[in-house]
Amino acid sequence: MLLAGKHAVITGALQGIGRATVEAFAKQGANVFACCQHEDTQFFADMAALAEVCHVTITPVIFDLLDDTAIKQAAGVIQKSKVPVDILVNIAGANFDALFPMMTQAQLQKTFAINFFGQIAFTQYMTRLMLRNKRGSIINISSISALDGNSGQLAYAASKAAWLAATKTLSMELGPQGIRVNAVAPGVIKTAMTEDLPEEAMSRQLSRCELKRLGLPEEVANVLVWLASDAASYVTGQTIRIDGGMA
Repeated sequence: MLLAGKHAVITGALQGIGRATVEAFAKQGANVFACCQHEDTQFFADMAALAEVCHVTITPVIFDLLDDTAIKQAAGVIQKSKVPVDILVNIAGANFDALFPMMTQAQLQKTFAINFFGQIAFTQYMTRLMLRNKRGSIINISSISALDGNSGQLAYAASKAAWLAATKTLSMELGPQGIRVNAVAPGVIKTAMTEDLPEEAMSRQLSRCELKRLGLPEEVANVLVWLASDAASYVTGQTIRIDGGMA
Protein backbone atom coordinates (compact mmCIF):
# COMPACT_ATOMS: atom_id res chain seq x y z
CA MET A 1 0.00 0.00 0.00
CA LEU A 2 1.30 3.41 -0.99
CA LEU A 3 0.39 5.23 2.25
CA ALA A 4 0.75 2.49 4.86
CA GLY A 5 1.35 3.96 8.30
CA LYS A 6 1.09 7.59 7.12
CA HIS A 7 -1.02 10.18 8.92
CA ALA A 8 -3.00 12.49 6.64
CA VAL A 9 -5.11 15.59 7.27
CA ILE A 10 -7.79 16.21 4.65
CA THR A 11 -10.10 19.25 4.57
CA GLY A 12 -13.45 19.26 2.80
CA ALA A 13 -13.88 15.59 3.69
CA LEU A 14 -17.67 15.51 3.91
CA GLN A 15 -18.44 15.05 0.22
CA GLY A 16 -17.18 15.13 -3.34
CA ILE A 17 -13.43 15.02 -3.94
CA GLY A 18 -12.73 15.28 -0.21
CA ARG A 19 -14.86 12.26 0.65
CA ALA A 20 -13.32 10.23 -2.19
CA THR A 21 -9.85 11.20 -1.01
CA VAL A 22 -10.48 10.03 2.55
CA GLU A 23 -11.65 6.69 1.15
CA ALA A 24 -8.70 6.35 -1.24
CA PHE A 25 -6.16 7.25 1.44
CA ALA A 26 -7.69 4.80 3.94
CA LYS A 27 -7.63 2.00 1.37
CA GLN A 28 -3.93 2.73 0.85
CA GLY A 29 -3.23 2.39 4.58
CA ALA A 30 -3.28 6.00 5.77
CA ASN A 31 -4.72 7.12 9.09
CA VAL A 32 -6.85 10.18 8.40
CA PHE A 33 -8.03 13.30 10.18
CA ALA A 34 -11.19 13.96 8.14
CA CYS A 35 -11.94 17.68 8.47
CA CYS A 36 -15.37 19.06 7.69
CA GLN A 37 -17.48 22.11 8.49
CA HIS A 38 -20.26 20.56 10.54
CA GLU A 39 -21.25 17.37 12.31
CA ASP A 40 -22.96 14.70 10.23
CA THR A 41 -24.11 11.51 11.93
CA GLN A 42 -24.14 9.45 8.72
CA PHE A 43 -20.65 10.66 7.79
CA PHE A 44 -19.34 9.68 11.23
CA ALA A 45 -20.88 6.22 10.88
CA ASP A 46 -19.50 5.78 7.37
CA MET A 47 -16.02 6.80 8.49
CA ALA A 48 -16.10 4.37 11.42
CA ALA A 49 -17.10 1.55 9.06
CA LEU A 50 -14.40 2.50 6.55
CA ALA A 51 -11.76 2.60 9.28
CA GLU A 52 -12.72 -0.87 10.45
CA VAL A 53 -12.61 -2.35 6.96
CA CYS A 54 -9.25 -0.73 6.14
CA HIS A 55 -7.70 -1.29 9.59
CA VAL A 56 -6.83 2.39 10.00
CA THR A 57 -8.04 5.23 12.20
CA ILE A 58 -10.26 7.98 10.79
CA THR A 59 -10.85 10.91 13.12
CA PRO A 60 -13.46 13.52 12.15
CA VAL A 61 -12.36 17.07 13.00
CA ILE A 62 -15.11 19.69 12.86
CA PHE A 63 -14.36 23.37 12.26
CA ASP A 64 -15.44 26.34 10.16
CA LEU A 65 -12.82 27.91 7.89
CA LEU A 66 -14.47 31.29 8.50
CA ASP A 67 -13.65 31.07 12.22
CA ASP A 68 -10.02 31.73 13.18
CA THR A 69 -10.54 30.42 16.70
CA ALA A 70 -12.09 27.20 15.41
CA ILE A 71 -9.17 26.70 13.01
CA LYS A 72 -6.70 27.04 15.88
CA GLN A 73 -8.69 24.66 18.06
CA ALA A 74 -8.85 22.07 15.27
CA ALA A 75 -5.10 22.28 14.83
CA GLY A 76 -4.79 21.76 18.59
CA VAL A 77 -6.87 18.58 18.41
CA ILE A 78 -4.52 17.17 15.79
CA GLN A 79 -1.43 18.27 17.70
CA LYS A 80 -2.68 16.66 20.91
CA SER A 81 -3.02 13.33 19.13
CA LYS A 82 0.80 13.24 19.21
CA VAL A 83 1.08 11.51 15.83
CA PRO A 84 3.26 12.92 13.05
CA VAL A 85 1.44 14.77 10.29
CA ASP A 86 2.84 13.34 7.06
CA ILE A 87 0.28 14.67 4.58
CA LEU A 88 -2.03 17.68 4.29
CA VAL A 89 -4.58 17.91 1.47
CA ASN A 90 -6.43 21.24 1.21
CA ILE A 91 -9.69 20.38 -0.57
CA ALA A 92 -12.43 22.45 1.12
CA GLY A 93 -13.93 25.03 -1.18
CA ALA A 94 -16.92 27.23 -1.93
CA ASN A 95 -18.19 28.83 -5.10
CA PHE A 96 -20.46 31.86 -5.48
CA ASP A 97 -20.90 32.32 -9.22
CA ALA A 98 -21.74 35.74 -10.60
CA LEU A 99 -20.82 37.74 -13.67
CA PHE A 100 -18.36 40.49 -12.76
CA PRO A 101 -20.80 43.47 -12.86
CA MET A 102 -23.10 41.65 -10.43
CA MET A 103 -20.45 40.21 -8.11
CA THR A 104 -20.57 41.64 -4.60
CA GLN A 105 -17.66 42.36 -2.29
CA ALA A 106 -19.25 40.01 0.25
CA GLN A 107 -19.16 37.14 -2.28
CA LEU A 108 -15.54 37.90 -3.16
CA GLN A 109 -14.41 38.11 0.45
CA LYS A 110 -16.26 34.96 1.55
CA THR A 111 -14.88 32.97 -1.38
CA PHE A 112 -11.31 33.94 -0.52
CA ALA A 113 -11.91 33.40 3.20
CA ILE A 114 -13.00 29.80 2.65
CA ASN A 115 -10.94 28.81 -0.38
CA PHE A 116 -7.67 30.46 0.61
CA PHE A 117 -7.28 32.52 3.80
CA GLY A 118 -8.73 29.97 6.22
CA GLN A 119 -6.82 27.09 4.69
CA ILE A 120 -3.58 29.06 4.61
CA ALA A 121 -3.97 29.63 8.36
CA PHE A 122 -4.66 25.93 8.90
CA THR A 123 -1.68 25.04 6.68
CA GLN A 124 0.58 27.16 8.88
CA TYR A 125 -0.37 25.08 11.91
CA MET A 126 0.07 21.77 10.06
CA THR A 127 3.39 22.87 8.58
CA ARG A 128 4.77 23.54 12.05
CA LEU A 129 3.96 19.93 12.96
CA MET A 130 5.63 18.65 9.78
CA LEU A 131 8.76 20.69 10.45
CA ARG A 132 9.35 18.74 13.66
CA ASN A 133 10.08 15.64 11.59
CA LYS A 134 11.61 17.38 8.53
CA ARG A 135 9.24 15.66 6.13
CA GLY A 136 5.79 15.96 4.66
CA SER A 137 3.63 16.37 1.58
CA ILE A 138 1.16 19.22 1.10
CA ILE A 139 -1.30 19.13 -1.77
CA ASN A 140 -3.49 22.11 -2.62
CA ILE A 141 -6.63 21.77 -4.72
CA SER A 142 -6.82 24.50 -7.35
CA SER A 143 -8.94 24.39 -10.51
CA ILE A 144 -8.69 24.65 -14.27
CA SER A 145 -10.65 27.88 -13.79
CA ALA A 146 -7.51 29.28 -12.16
CA LEU A 147 -5.46 28.37 -15.23
CA ASP A 148 -7.92 28.97 -18.06
CA GLY A 149 -10.49 31.36 -16.57
CA ASN A 150 -14.24 30.77 -16.69
CA SER A 151 -17.00 33.29 -17.27
CA GLY A 152 -18.98 34.00 -14.13
CA GLN A 153 -16.32 32.61 -11.81
CA LEU A 154 -14.00 35.52 -11.15
CA ALA A 155 -14.03 35.08 -7.35
CA TYR A 156 -13.62 31.30 -7.50
CA ALA A 157 -10.95 31.35 -10.22
CA ALA A 158 -8.96 34.09 -8.47
CA SER A 159 -9.08 32.29 -5.10
CA LYS A 160 -7.93 29.06 -6.72
CA ALA A 161 -5.19 30.91 -8.63
CA ALA A 162 -3.90 32.16 -5.29
CA TRP A 163 -3.14 28.52 -4.43
CA LEU A 164 -0.92 28.21 -7.49
CA ALA A 165 1.29 31.08 -6.37
CA ALA A 166 1.26 29.83 -2.80
CA THR A 167 2.22 26.34 -3.93
CA LYS A 168 5.26 27.61 -5.82
CA THR A 169 6.40 29.82 -2.94
CA LEU A 170 5.82 27.19 -0.25
CA SER A 171 7.70 24.57 -2.26
CA MET A 172 10.72 26.91 -2.29
CA GLU A 173 10.51 27.66 1.42
CA LEU A 174 9.74 24.16 2.66
CA GLY A 175 11.67 22.01 0.20
CA PRO A 176 14.96 22.35 2.11
CA GLN A 177 13.07 21.13 5.20
CA GLY A 178 11.97 17.94 3.45
CA ILE A 179 8.39 19.06 2.79
CA ARG A 180 7.01 18.77 -0.74
CA VAL A 181 4.22 21.11 -1.90
CA ASN A 182 2.16 20.52 -5.04
CA ALA A 183 -1.20 21.50 -6.49
CA VAL A 184 -3.74 19.81 -8.69
CA ALA A 185 -6.19 21.53 -11.00
CA PRO A 186 -9.31 19.40 -11.51
CA GLY A 187 -11.55 19.94 -14.51
CA VAL A 188 -15.29 19.35 -14.52
CA ILE A 189 -15.75 16.70 -11.83
CA LYS A 190 -19.06 15.04 -10.91
CA THR A 191 -19.75 16.64 -7.53
CA ALA A 192 -22.53 18.60 -5.83
CA MET A 193 -20.88 21.79 -7.12
CA THR A 194 -21.19 20.77 -10.79
CA GLU A 195 -24.75 19.49 -10.36
CA ASP A 196 -25.89 23.12 -10.21
CA LEU A 197 -24.33 24.03 -13.56
CA PRO A 198 -26.86 24.96 -16.26
CA GLU A 199 -27.09 22.38 -19.05
CA GLU A 200 -25.71 24.84 -21.61
CA ALA A 201 -22.66 25.56 -19.45
CA MET A 202 -22.07 21.85 -18.88
CA SER A 203 -22.28 21.09 -22.60
CA ARG A 204 -19.84 23.88 -23.34
CA GLN A 205 -17.34 22.53 -20.83
CA LEU A 206 -17.63 18.93 -22.05
CA SER A 207 -17.15 20.04 -25.67
CA ARG A 208 -13.66 21.20 -24.65
CA CYS A 209 -12.84 17.88 -22.99
CA GLU A 210 -11.05 15.25 -25.07
CA LEU A 211 -12.61 12.39 -23.06
CA LYS A 212 -16.10 13.89 -23.51
CA ARG A 213 -17.30 13.08 -19.99
CA LEU A 214 -17.28 14.33 -16.43
CA GLY A 215 -14.41 13.28 -14.22
CA LEU A 216 -15.13 11.28 -11.09
CA PRO A 217 -14.02 12.29 -7.59
CA GLU A 218 -12.10 9.02 -7.20
CA GLU A 219 -10.11 9.81 -10.35
CA VAL A 220 -8.85 12.97 -8.66
CA ALA A 221 -8.28 11.09 -5.40
CA ASN A 222 -6.09 8.51 -7.15
CA VAL A 223 -3.73 11.26 -8.33
CA LEU A 224 -3.66 12.70 -4.81
CA VAL A 225 -2.66 9.29 -3.42
CA TRP A 226 0.32 9.19 -5.77
CA LEU A 227 1.37 12.79 -5.04
CA ALA A 228 1.15 12.19 -1.30
CA SER A 229 3.17 8.99 -1.45
CA ASP A 230 6.89 8.32 -1.58
CA ALA A 231 6.38 7.29 -5.22
CA ALA A 232 6.33 11.04 -5.94
CA SER A 233 9.29 11.81 -3.67
CA TYR A 234 11.04 14.03 -6.27
CA VAL A 235 7.92 15.99 -7.28
CA THR A 236 7.41 19.43 -5.75
CA GLY A 237 6.29 22.89 -6.85
CA GLN A 238 4.09 21.43 -9.60
CA THR A 239 0.49 21.89 -10.70
CA ILE A 240 -1.07 18.79 -12.26
CA ARG A 241 -4.18 19.12 -14.38
CA ILE A 242 -6.81 16.40 -13.93
CA ASP A 243 -9.22 17.48 -16.63
CA GLY A 244 -9.73 14.76 -19.24
CA GLY A 245 -7.77 16.84 -21.75
CA MET A 246 -9.40 20.27 -21.62
CA ALA A 247 -8.49 22.33 -24.66
